[in-house]
Amino acid sequence: MVMPPSAAWKLVLAIVLAAAILVSACAAAPRRSVPSADLRRLVLSALGLYAVGGLASLTHHPVLAGLVYAAGIIICAVAAWLSRGTDSEDPPRGGEDPVDERPPPEPDGLPTLDWNEFERAFRAYSERETAGV
Repeated sequence: MVMPPSAAWKLVLAIVLAAAILVSACAAAPRRSVPSADLRRLVLSALGLYAVGGLASLTHHPVLAGLVYAAGIIICAVAAWLSRGTDSEDPPRGGEDPVDERPPPEPDGLPTLDWNEFERAFRAYSERETAGV
């Protein structure tokens, strides 16, 4: 079965886009995170490409519209992959235990709480409040 060229390029484009999305979701995440400002720029550029693709669709240029839409989708897939990077401040991922399992020691110099004094002061306060003072 021979496929007409107008349908063949659409099939190839769909396969390329599906592969780009799959790679962005399944590939190993980058070692370092990308700054959020850079990710925002990528997404905004993809949105700009979608707008240009929409304009190309309205002016009856389907091949150009398809290519511009595809570029926007690939840029979004790259942004999704880059957003998966880890930051030094991120909590450890599932399965990774922290290296130091002991809680940190109490800092020196802090006063200890006298619970008996606290209870006496609390009782005196609550009695004053119930008396309407």
